[in-house]
Amino acid sequence: MTGPDATPNARPARNPGIDLLRGLSILLVVVHHVGLRIPLRQSVLAAYLPKWSLNALIYNGYEAVFIFFVISGFLITSNALARWGSLGAVDVRAFYARRAARILPCLLVLVAVLSLLHLAGARDYVISRPGQSLPRAIGSALGLHLNWYEGRTGYLPGNWDVLWSLSIEEVFYLGFPWLGLGLRRARVLVPALLLLALSLPVSRAALAGNEIWQEKAYLPGMAGIAMGVLAALAADRLRPRGARPVWLLGALGAAGLVAVLCFEGRLWPLLGNGCILLLTAAAAALVLACHWRAEQGAFPALPGTAWLQSSGRLSYEIYLTHMFVVWPVVRAFRALGGGFRWGILWYVPAVALSWSLGWLVARYLSQPAEQVLRRRWARS
Repeated sequence: MTGPDATPNARPARNPGIDLLRGLSILLVVVHHVGLRIPLRQSVLAAYLPKWSLNALIYNGYEAVFIFFVISGFLITSNALARWGSLGAVDVRAFYARRAARILPCLLVLVAVLSLLHLAGARDYVISRPGQSLPRAIGSALGLHLNWYEGRTGYLPGNWDVLWSLSIEEVFYLGFPWLGLGLRRARVLVPALLLLALSLPVSRAALAGNEIWQEKAYLPGMAGIAMGVLAALAADRLRPRGARPVWLLGALGAAGLVAVLCFEGRLWPLLGNGCILLLTAAAAALVLACHWRAEQGAFPALPGTAWLQSSGRLSYEIYLTHMFVVWPVVRAFRALGGGFRWGILWYVPAVALSWSLGWLVARYLSQPAEQVLRRRWARS
């Protein structure tokens, strides 16, 4: 349990259950971007699997990002509570330094590489829509408003497009420490976060006139993050009695995720935009159950999931770089003219190579750069 006397450098232990959920989410993102170009519904699987299961595999990339929002809110808040004891005691400069050390190395290198590819005229990387330009794309990516830029001008090429969610997350975390400092008391902070979390269906419905902006606006994404923050506050203040409530909470969370990811088409006429709220609430419940289960004892290892947990730990690097794999895989598929029937075979190298590229980026760029920056900023 965290508290006022928690050590400033305390860091919560890794949680296999949360890593597994992150791994599943990044897998859904990668498969989604492959599936848009190599559809499974025309593959050999269509003869053996129901339509809803194929849709669940390839059409949940957007939903997976909202699961990431919830997990991000939970982890950032849990780390802050472990280091400073309460959100009202967060060291703002240290918080910003840690976020910058984690985010900036990969982001700056990615933007530089994409800029060079655009200038070289590389296929799939050229910004060509009317009203768009390379300087504006760079400014929106580094200025954390790429989602707003796309809402006004249209989609950017795939490798740029993934940065929409980063814009939402980092704008939220720019205000996060001030939120804790300004609303120190839980009886004020929690209702404010709850209001934000529950606003998700309303904010999405209000943006129905612009498909891109409805998907990528700040408020719905921040509502997902707020749900994760609430789960972290609950984890810090509440302790379940025994394992049964934890298993029940986890089962409810898992059932909610399955319902939305697999049967969203059937739920939508009943819930509308409430489907995304159900998704974020279910993700928060499952993350909270994983946290409490780990506190009560060793988290049970699930055979065959080590690679998925590893993908979860590399999710940031995989998310930023996977389109560098998706495009060549799709181009190779089309060049060889294999047809959609056996297109499923191309998913395996796409997932494996995305993991490999993410591992390389983490091993030789993000992890060493983060350590160097944290040490340097800690000294200053």
